[in-house]
Amino acid sequence: MRECIRRNINGKTVLLLFILCNIVYAIMLIDTIPEVMQFSGGMKIFDMMPTGYDYQYATKLFNTLGTAGRDSYLYHQLPLDLIYPALFGISSCLVLAYFLNKLEKLDSSLFYLCLLPLFSGSFDYAENIGIICMLKNYPNINELQVQITSVFTVLKSVLTSLYFIILIIALLALAKNKLFIRKV
Repeated sequence: MRECIRRNINGKTVLLLFILCNIVYAIMLIDTIPEVMQFSGGMKIFDMMPTGYDYQYATKLFNTLGTAGRDSYLYHQLPLDLIYPALFGISSCLVLAYFLNKLEKLDSSLFYLCLLPLFSGSFDYAENIGIICMLKNYPNINELQVQITSVFTVLKSVLTSLYFIILIIALLALAKNKLFIRKV
């Protein structure tokens, strides 16, 4: 795994994947999420609830969305959200690996931090599968299905937040190293 990552942390590959990931994310933020939200009566969709949700919220959201909103969620938002987790996981893994390599820390145990976005992406897929199942089973969703999907949402959010904190720390360390080298 380490060698596969090392082979792919050249600047062009990292930048290309980063740009592709953010284009897909921008499309979701600008187009598909607002499209679903126009049916939600101001309620947030599951993807935008980092602390999770419960059965009552899920049933209220699905009822409020109506048929058109549920179809928008299932056929417009979720197909893009089946591309995004892989792009996020891979590009974010490589971005952090790129900076750890610049810090000469890629061969240390810090390498394993690069795997966080891959796990986050996996939980995002699990969340999406749960949402798809709930949408397909509506109105016959059950509480356990909602709870499990919510756990995946929370795990995705926690790991994503942790990744960005680690990335900021790595960038600060790199900036500190660059400033220190210039002063010497």
